[in-house]
Amino acid sequence: MFGFVPGLVDPPRPDRRAGRRLWLLGIPTTLAWAAAGWSGSLGMLDGFRLMSLNRVDAWGADAGPAVSLVLFFSVAVTVASSLGFAMLWDAGLSLSRLGIGFRASSLAAALGVALGGGVAIPSWTPPESVGQRLPFLDGRAEPWSDVDWVVYYEPYLVPAVAGLVALVLIVVLLRAFLREAEADDRAEALRQRGRRVTGHVVHVEFTNVWLMGNPRFVVHVRFATETGERTVVATMVTSLFQSPSRGSTVTVRYDPQDPDAVLVEPVAH
Repeated sequence: MFGFVPGLVDPPRPDRRAGRRLWLLGIPTTLAWAAAGWSGSLGMLDGFRLMSLNRVDAWGADAGPAVSLVLFFSVAVTVASSLGFAMLWDAGLSLSRLGIGFRASSLAAALGVALGGGVAIPSWTPPESVGQRLPFLDGRAEPWSDVDWVVYYEPYLVPAVAGLVALVLIVVLLRAFLREAEADDRAEALRQRGRRVTGHVVHVEFTNVWLMGNPRFVVHVRFATETGERTVVATMVTSLFQSPSRGSTVTVRYDPQDPDAVLVEPVAH
């Protein structure tokens, strides 16, 4: 709901409870994606794999359990997607928080698919023939291509790729959390020890960006310091009915020793 000058953009007020809620919400999201990964592997990928390798119809008389797994997969994906969106919404109304929420929900999806796919490995149906396709009518058996071998190892590749994506996302999230914590510390330091003055909005520019239904603006704010007036450019995310306008006032906190450390917030009512 406020912003810094460039270099300290969009750092929200620290909310440790929001961070804990995000992690707690990630647990059921991961479990839901694990259920989707397990049922999707055995309900769909297993059948497509057999049809690709054996040139036979894998949806014959034994298709009942597979159909049930597809229905279970549909429900699991719906629940997992809803929980992932809840994680995105719970992250907060700023670009940095939304980025963290998106990465966290993506991590839950990748980790869940890796876990569910890993559990499903022993239950994949072995092909009727390995290394060559079953002959069609009176034709000759054809050897597998490189793509067929990739499909053959699909039970291991699906969780392996999802696990690799999860590891990358863990590293990215850790870096994002470190940057977020540093920005939170600088913002809190300005709130505690920075000079507090009233600033005036001299220019407003709508960025055509909406964060969870709230518009994001770039504002030019003029405020007085010991050495004269200064004008800074900051970002603000507000509700539609509290949008900044030219001439409106905001609260400015700045560090006289660091010209780049400026915090712009709406006036508290």
